Amino acid sequence: MPSKTNITGKRAALIHVLCWSIVLFLPLFFYNSSDAPWQVTRHHFMRSLGAPLCYMLLFYLNYLWLVPKFYFRDHKAAFYAINVVAVVVAMLLMTGWWHLMNELFTIDGMTSHGSHARGPRPPRYPMFFYNAIMLILVAGLALAVRMSQRWQHLEEARKEAEKNRTEAELSNLRNQLNPHFLLNTLNNIYALIAFDSDKAQTAVEELSKLLRHVLYDNQQNFVPLYKEVAFMQNYIELMRIRLTDQVQVTTHIDVEPDDSTPIAPLIFISLLENAFKHGISQAGKGFIDMTLSQHQGTVTCQITNSNHPKRQNDKSGSGIGLEQVSKRLELMYPGHYTWEKGVSADGTEYFSKIVIHHDH
Repeated sequence: MPSKTNITGKRAALIHVLCWSIVLFLPLFFYNSSDAPWQVTRHHFMRSLGAPLCYMLLFYLNYLWLVPKFYFRDHKAAFYAINVVAVVVAMLLMTGWWHLMNELFTIDGMTSHGSHARGPRPPRYPMFFYNAIMLILVAGLALAVRMSQRWQHLEEARKEAEKNRTEAELSNLRNQLNPHFLLNTLNNIYALIAFDSDKAQTAVEELSKLLRHVLYDNQQNFVPLYKEVAFMQNYIELMRIRLTDQVQVTTHIDVEPDDSTPIAPLIFISLLENAFKHGISQAGKGFIDMTLSQHQGTVTCQITNSNHPKRQNDKSGSGIGLEQVSKRLELMYPGHYTWEKGVSADGTEYFSKIVIHHDH
C-alpha cells in the first residue's frame, strides 16, 4: 500500500506539471490562425515561449535552492541579492530569446512561410517593467509555496508529537489506575477476612474476573460499552459482599446487551469506588444509586450516594482516582464531555454525572 508521503509527493508533482503546462501553452489560445498557416502560429508561440521558460527557471531556482538553502537558514540578505541578479539575468534571457526566435523564423527579410517580415522590435521599457514585475511575483510565489509546505510539515509534526504525548500520558494513567484499583479492592477483601472468610474467598474469585478486564481490555484506548457495563456490574456485586442490609445499592442500566459504542475503559470505575468509599457510614448505613445509559451516541453515567466523608485519620485512598478521571476525559474527549459533581445543599448527598458525546 503506497505511503501517505508518496501519495502526497505524486499529487504535488502532478499539480506542478498541470500548472506549468497551462502557463507554457496558454499563448496558443490567443492567436487566431484561421487565415494563416501553422508556421505563423508557431512563430508567435516560439517567440512568446521565452517568458514562461524564464518564469519556470526562476521559480525552481527559488523553490529548490534559494528558499530552503538561504531564506529558511536566515541568510535573507543573500537570498534577496541572488534574486535581484536572477531577475536581471532572466530579463536578459527573455530579450535574447526574442531576438533568437526572430532570427530563426526570418530568412533574407522574409518569414519562413514566404511573407515579408515586419521586423518585430524587442520589448520596450514598459515591457521590461512588466517582465520585472512578473519575475518578482514568480519568485514570491515560490517563496509562498515553500513556506506553506514548511508550515504544513511543521503542523503535521506538531500533531504527531501531540498524539505521541497523549498516548504516553494515557499509558501512564492506565499504569497508575491498575494498581490503584487493585489496592482499593484488596483493602475491601482484607476487611472481609476479619469477619467472614467465606465471603472473602468469594470476593477473590470475583476479583479474578475483574482483573481480566483491567489487565487486558484496559490496554486498549476504547472498548465496547457492553463490556464496560458488565465490568461495573461485576464490581458492584463484588462490593455487595461486604455490605450490610442497611446499605441500599440500586442500578439503572439503559444499555443494549450488545451495545458496541466505543468507550474509554475504566472511565467510570473511580466514580463507583468513590461512592462506596464515601456513601457508607461507619455504622454501615447509606445508599448508592447508579444510572448508566446510552442514547444516540451519548453515554451518561450518574452516581448519587449518601455523603459520609472519611475521617481525617482514614488513610485509605489518596484521591488519585477522580484526578485520573479528569485527565483521561480531557485527553480522550476534549470538548465532547461534561462532568457535574458536588454535594447537595443539606450536605447529605453527593452526586457525580459524566456525559460523553460521541461524534456521528
